[in-house]
Amino acid sequence: MEAILSDPAGAVIGLDFDGTLSPIVPDPAEAVIHPKAAEVLADLGAHVLSVVIVTGRPPATVLELGPGLSDVPGLVVLGHYGFERWEHGRVSAPPPPAGVPRTEAELPLLLDSLGVEGVTVEDKGRAVAVHTRRSPDPDGTLATLREPLAKLAEKHGLVVEPGRYVLELRPPGMDKGQALSLFLSERAARSVLFAGDDLGDLTAFDAVEASNLPGVTVCSGSAEVTALAERADIVVDGPEGVVALLGELAAAFSRS
Repeated sequence: MEAILSDPAGAVIGLDFDGTLSPIVPDPAEAVIHPKAAEVLADLGAHVLSVVIVTGRPPATVLELGPGLSDVPGLVVLGHYGFERWEHGRVSAPPPPAGVPRTEAELPLLLDSLGVEGVTVEDKGRAVAVHTRRSPDPDGTLATLREPLAKLAEKHGLVVEPGRYVLELRPPGMDKGQALSLFLSERAARSVLFAGDDLGDLTAFDAVEASNLPGVTVCSGSAEVTALAERADIVVDGPEGVVALLGELAAAFSRS
């Protein structure tokens, strides 16, 4: 934190989206960003080297759920774990993998054969997510789905990314840690902060530690996931705590 505060022009502020900038809600389509987040990130963006959101969401969805984010100075959104990139109002990405639509086409029959209830499927373009939060037994349903979804993913050349009552089937070859590492190198960062809330953010924590830069990891704490809190340098209370911490940083930059 001292390195970030003393040299903000060399700092990259990396952030997950769901559970970090926006609350976890039953319907992912309603996970709107914290009302103060865009303003705080805009303040930060005026001082730091870069603000980057690293998420499993498509960048377009992040911007839709985050009114005001497109006005954050220098913001970059690395969506689909880094496969897609939004910057300066434009999205760049390789062609979508064929395995995703094939997997999605087979999911209804598979879920029906397993007899699971309250399961929702989210089409993320380059991935497909199966949520159990609305199931009568979210934990039990998640356990029932793990092996069948792993086999389905393998059949179509995908991998399974576990999360908070969700199993996401996505292409291999990129994760949040790789995306963050490449971005830090690209920007010649001199320090880094990364905040996340879920298991997929552990690789980003690894990237902070492996970067050999002054770095700090922040956990957006919840009762659902404890693995990040055990690894984090700082634990805050959900998105509210993340935005408050970032607001303190922005205020410190303004004072200096």
